[in-house]
Amino acid sequence: MIEPWRTLLIVVLSIAAVVGLVLRVKLPAFLALLIVALATGLAFGAEPAKVLEAVRKGSGEALGFVAVVIGLGAMLGGLLEASGGVATIANRLLDRFGERRAPWALTAIGILVGIPLFFDVAFIILVPLLATLSQRAGRRVIYFALPVLAGLMTMHALLPPHPGPVAVAELLGADYGLLAAYGLVCGIPAAILAGPVFAKVAHGAPGFGAFAAPPAFDEDAPRLSPLGFGWALVGMLVPLLLILTAAVAGVVLPDGTARDVSGFIGHPFVALVLACLLVTAVLVRGGTAMVVASDVMTRALAPAGLMVLVVGAGAAYKEVLIQSGAGQQVSDVVASAQLPVLFFAFLIAGFVRLAQGSATVAMVTAAGLCGPIVTAAALSPGRIALVTIAVGAGASIASHVNDTGFWLVKQYLGLTEAQTFRSWTIASTIAGVTIFAVAAGLWQFV
Repeated sequence: MIEPWRTLLIVVLSIAAVVGLVLRVKLPAFLALLIVALATGLAFGAEPAKVLEAVRKGSGEALGFVAVVIGLGAMLGGLLEASGGVATIANRLLDRFGERRAPWALTAIGILVGIPLFFDVAFIILVPLLATLSQRAGRRVIYFALPVLAGLMTMHALLPPHPGPVAVAELLGADYGLLAAYGLVCGIPAAILAGPVFAKVAHGAPGFGAFAAPPAFDEDAPRLSPLGFGWALVGMLVPLLLILTAAVAGVVLPDGTARDVSGFIGHPFVALVLACLLVTAVLVRGGTAMVVASDVMTRALAPAGLMVLVVGAGAAYKEVLIQSGAGQQVSDVVASAQLPVLFFAFLIAGFVRLAQGSATVAMVTAAGLCGPIVTAAALSPGRIALVTIAVGAGASIASHVNDTGFWLVKQYLGLTEAQTFRSWTIASTIAGVTIFAVAAGLWQFV
């Protein structure tokens, strides 16, 4: 066993290497994580064959679950987007709330739409709606955009089936029902503070800037028959409700058939499959050809592939740390420093997020380091879920120039870099800090 100081040095250098390869060398995150996993194993003095076995074991075990969840989530999101379900929900909520309370309606839209759709897809779909509101109300577009962005961002960082939280939950062994419950409890206050509250305080003055209408997210994608408000809402919420129901049943129901059935249909695999089948059946009944619906789901899988590979490489990095004994040594150092695991998770994810931009890479990297600590601490399922939340909180803060989300917001809203810093960057930081604060408040009660 090598000295603890040398172990910590190798771990710090490995994190710096991931950051440098992604940010400076511009390597894809998947390749950077894989290279660092291999190099870290060799740096610890392990035999090459054992390093390769650790990489194979870590990536294989993670992808067996994560790939399915991410793929199913992407297909469900594709169906809801191509059928107009997202736009239907957005317009109905705005009609119900009215322009004066539009920021609160937009926060609800961001949260609802952010459950099944990837951040960039959902934002691009909703941008024309934000432009219309801005021009109709005579206010800055960012006043209406921040509530949507806050809702989308918090769901993307905290709830399955999004790649980051799914990957962290799998790496830390978190219960998906508890993760969904605590994700909503921590995410909704964060979305409110970073969205309508911050927008009103900092960007509520009249006047709006130039705006260029964005292109469609996928101009060549086929259009499906319209999905009504009720079915669109059901399609979005069914997976989450089934997962939450299974978590509650596991606590309140005795062993038996009812508990087993609830646990089965509430597993993310089954919940997402049922949601996809339900939405597809409604669309086919409404006149959509099955081959067209299938084409939409297949197209939706393309952006999910890269996320899956990044998660697999991050899991390989984690397994190398575990098998080398580095994870246990880091755990011992953290324990001796009396640094709470929740705070450690938040700091590590925040550091990687600031350094290289990608929230998913930050979450996967932080989970790789926190996994051994969580195992050594023998935390309760509730606290493991809160550590997962803390990782998402750290990975949400301070979106800036090395984050694609920063440029997406800037370009589609017609903002300058300075305006984007004063709005989106601050809002993401408010959201991340709020998520962590709520999770820390819950820590003593779980």
